[in-house]
Amino acid sequence: MATPSLDSARAADAAIEKAPDLLPEALPGRRPSLVGLTRDALKAQLVGMGVPERESRMRAGQVWHWVNFRGASDFAEMTNVGKALKAQLAEHFTLERPEVASRQVSRDGTRKWLLRMAPTNRQEHNRGAEIECVYIPGPDRGTLCVSSQVGCTLTCSFCHTGTQRLVRNLSAAEIVQQLVTARDELGDWPGQMPSRDAGGSGEVGRLVTNIVFMGMGEPLYNLDAVVDAVGVMSDQEGLGLSRRRITVSTSGVVPQIPRLGEQANAMLAISLHAVRDDLRDELVPLNRKYPIAELLAACRAYPGLSNARRITFEYVMLKSVNDSDADARELVRLLKGIPAKINLIPFNPWPGSRYECSDWDRIERFSEIVFNAGYASPVRTPRGRDILAACGQLKSETEKLRARARLMQEEGIGVESFYAGADD
Repeated sequence: MATPSLDSARAADAAIEKAPDLLPEALPGRRPSLVGLTRDALKAQLVGMGVPERESRMRAGQVWHWVNFRGASDFAEMTNVGKALKAQLAEHFTLERPEVASRQVSRDGTRKWLLRMAPTNRQEHNRGAEIECVYIPGPDRGTLCVSSQVGCTLTCSFCHTGTQRLVRNLSAAEIVQQLVTARDELGDWPGQMPSRDAGGSGEVGRLVTNIVFMGMGEPLYNLDAVVDAVGVMSDQEGLGLSRRRITVSTSGVVPQIPRLGEQANAMLAISLHAVRDDLRDELVPLNRKYPIAELLAACRAYPGLSNARRITFEYVMLKSVNDSDADARELVRLLKGIPAKINLIPFNPWPGSRYECSDWDRIERFSEIVFNAGYASPVRTPRGRDILAACGQLKSETEKLRARARLMQEEGIGVESFYAGADD
């Protein structure tokens, strides 16, 4: 029988973190997809299929090139792979990506995809979990915001994603598949690459140049998969992104921060949002486990930290909550000695939230104080608000709209038409 003290401790933990509802398991009768696998996992699959060990490295390299460099979606495209091996591959595996359940395009060019993953558990009843992935185009870069969990472990009070249940962690392959799907959707493979500019007037080149782990989920509670996914995304014989263009954002899972730097060598972003423990305990309840002093100590020791590899501190601007001049000055004091930039994020409202966005002149004054202290302090331009693709909005509204959208689809009205009119 649980004691009152144990019950209290469990209740306190539940207010900080959520446990996953589902755990992945092998489903009989389903051919696995080779898309998104690490090199070692791909080689193991081929050996398991019967490729001789002495040939496995070469064969895995051939498949890797077609999947991750060429973007092949059918084994028949692999012109330097023998006919017999292609038939064997098609018998045992697929090159399936997640299903794109809906597509939305914002007035500002931001794109959001609702992706339905392959089923990984009997409880999913042949319907995989759904996540959202966002592409944000810019004049000199294109950023893809990827998810690491279905739902989120954490319970941040200002974030709508945090109000949802945690269904499960994504596998490394499922994280990588978000990039592969985005390249499919954008025509971003060799021989297809259009202008980087949405209007067609910019330089020709990769549309997806940067990855941010700022979608659904807390990446450091799924670190094994995140590390493997970063490795696949940054392989220069495949998807080819620079690790300096891959940023992993965390709310402050302090024990995992050193390992992220050592094994993923990715850029680090911290969801800070407050300069006092009492307020951060409310905004980011994980702070009760890992308070600000511990978090900043881990930041100062982050592997590879330098002026060329600064940490980004994210700070959501909440009216009359964390946006005073005193807060700005304390932020500068706390970050002294850390190579950093401060990303100020206007709060993106969602139904039922008790917070409001700071007034624009207040945001500018806060930014001015930080900038005058020597820190870059850009104000993040809200992107994709009209399609609920902005920071803190992912998946939430989709859950509400999905049932109605499906009814309309059954009546012959397309989901895209429904979403397009949702903001009117």
